Amino acid sequence: MARVNGRRRRDAAAAFGGIRSHRQGASAAARLWLGEARHASLAHRLRGPGPAYGALPRHSGCKPFEKLLEHRLNILGDTRTMAQDTPPTIDPAAARRWERAAPARPPWLHEEIARRMEDRLQWIRLEPKGWAHWEPVRGGLAAHALIERRYPRADCFVAESVPGRDTAATAALARPWWRRWGGPAVHHGPLPEAAVQMLWANMALHMSAHPQALIAHWHRALAADGFLMFSCLGPDTLRELRSMYRSLGWPSPGHEFTDMHDWGDMLVHAGFAEPVMDMERITLTWETPQQVLGELRELGANLHPARFGALRGKAWKRQLHDEMNRFLRQPDGRLALTFEIIYGHAVKPAPAVRVSERSAVSLEDMRTILRSGKSQGS
Repeated sequence: MARVNGRRRRDAAAAFGGIRSHRQGASAAARLWLGEARHASLAHRLRGPGPAYGALPRHSGCKPFEKLLEHRLNILGDTRTMAQDTPPTIDPAAARRWERAAPARPPWLHEEIARRMEDRLQWIRLEPKGWAHWEPVRGGLAAHALIERRYPRADCFVAESVPGRDTAATAALARPWWRRWGGPAVHHGPLPEAAVQMLWANMALHMSAHPQALIAHWHRALAADGFLMFSCLGPDTLRELRSMYRSLGWPSPGHEFTDMHDWGDMLVHAGFAEPVMDMERITLTWETPQQVLGELRELGANLHPARFGALRGKAWKRQLHDEMNRFLRQPDGRLALTFEIIYGHAVKPAPAVRVSERSAVSLEDMRTILRSGKSQGS
């Protein structure tokens, strides 16, 4: 297992606490659903988009898990210009190939991030009647049981977007026969619209060639006042490897990861309210270059359009190992790489009707408005 280094700078619970935003303070929805945090101090200043990541790994040969962490928190400030739908450093064809080729199992790092994200649910007051698990086979299967334990009465919708992986999800999440009697339902397949009060998406966004469309899809699946929980890799991920490639004059080892500010802008653009973003850095260490590359291959692939245009030979592979020993080897003798983890939370607000000479309201929005009016009057 990879060894993790660092220090926790503050309680991660502050990420979902009562912190005021730049415009008008925490929204009514945020005040309703989020528990109060004991520590409301803002964390460090934010960097701009940074190193990308590349070749991608597994946890063999790594040492036991220690502490780590450097947190940053941001409640989104000024809205910036929206990025284009396809990130400029992601090749859509390469993204589709990776989708099909990715191992039908969650990497160790994904499971660990899912465990940390599940711990953040303790600060959310709303107990969903139904929740959706987006792509659990890659996002993390262990967290599924933790969420079921936290919300034992909630129905669950399991969504796998890759053909064939739904079979793996059904087998992995199958309940014993005695738990199927009288318990909440588990549905496998496409997500219905406005069907759940929580959507859980762990470590998926950074590998998507169309992240805005994906966020919009999640928004449609949520009911009004439901909330999204997601995580992904941030721009400082694999900064040591990127620096090494740049020094050697090689193409980028991976596509660039999106900054947390831009994820917040996309959430607002999709219709979410008051997104709250939290960040931590994790440093993993290994004994050999082979272990590093094995771990990276589990996590993803290089989707950069300017990546190496062909396979490398054995001589280049030996050079790669030598350069990794030279650039990544730490004083303790282990090779180290940084992973920036972004956590996001946002609420889907109830639809509002803009009053004008002529106003058009969808049938689904009208139903939501009527249900909301009845609940407030009761």
